[in-house]
Formats: sequence, C-alpha cells, structure tokens
Amino acid sequence: MSTEILTLFKIIVSAAFVDNIILARYIGLCPYIGMSSSVANSIGMGMAVTFVMVLASIVTWILWNYIFVPLGLEYLRIMVFILVIATLVQLVEILLKKNVPNLYRAMGIYLPLITTNCAILAVTFLGVDYGYTLLQVVVYSISVALGFTVALVLLAGIRERLRMARVPQFWQGYPIVFVATCLLAIAFLGFKGLVK
Repeated sequence: MSTEILTLFKIIVSAAFVDNIILARYIGLCPYIGMSSSVANSIGMGMAVTFVMVLASIVTWILWNYIFVPLGLEYLRIMVFILVIATLVQLVEILLKKNVPNLYRAMGIYLPLITTNCAILAVTFLGVDYGYTLLQVVVYSISVALGFTVALVLLAGIRERLRMARVPQFWQGYPIVFVATCLLAIAFLGFKGLVK
C-alpha cells in the first residue's frame, strides 16, 4: 500500500472517528443539539454541512495557497474564510428552499447559523494549518463532515428513543441530551487506538 493511500486512510479514520469534531473537540455543538430532534432533520443538516464544509475547504485552501501566502495576506484569513462560508450557505439556502422546502422549513434558524458554525470554520483553518495537499483537504473535510453527520444521526436516534422512555422530570430535555452526548463521546474514545 502506498504511503499516500495510507495517509489518506489515517486522515479518514482520525477525522471521522478518533478526533470527531463534536465528540472529541466539542466544536459545532449548537447545530448538534438543535438539529438532533429527528433522524430525518439530522441527515438533512449533515448533508448541508457536508456540502458547505467541503466546498469551503476547497475554496479556502486555494485562496490560502495561491493568494494569501504569496501576497503576505495571512492576517485576512478569518474575515475571508467567514465570507466564503457565508456565500456557500446562501447557495445552500437557495437550493434547499427551491428543491426541498420541507427540509428548509425544518432547519429553520439553524440553516443560516451554518454561516457561523464553528465546525466549518475550524475545518477550513485546520486544513491549511496541517499543511495538507488539496486532495488531503478534500478527504479531511469529507471525513469531518461524515463524523459530524454520524454523531448527529446517532444522537437523533437516541433522542427519538428517549421520547418513548420514562425519563425522570429533572432529566428531561437538555440534561438527558448532554448525558447521551457524554456516553457517545466515551464510545468514540474506543477508536483512539486506531491511529497513531
């Protein structure tokens, strides 16, 4: 197996499971808690975040390597990266409103909040900070988005089951959601030994 394929495999396993953006780094908790009320909404949110995350990572990597670094404009990184993400979110919003209006309504305020989703911003920063090639950035952003979606769908499934359970009054709502998140994070710790 070539070293490039092995490197890509390590990136996939590490980004999706070992160093999960939500369960290991605790980045992107707002949409994670807000959109995990149903599996269908979670899948929709995961798809929207994946689309924006991958495109934003590609665009920001190209801007960083071909404009920012050669011209010494590194100090503009935060502003321009957020602008790129905001533009892509508007594109997703237009596409969802036109093609999938039910999902658009279900996402409500969380769709515009993707603009400030710290998980997407973190991935764009980490993609350039790690010194990845363009292919590695694409694989990394897809893997992080996969991990984000997996965590979101798992919590949504747990929350759907919890609605039918007899949960004590003081545990209902967010307290039991955070306990479930902690248990998911502990389960994901089992992947720690896969990548060194």
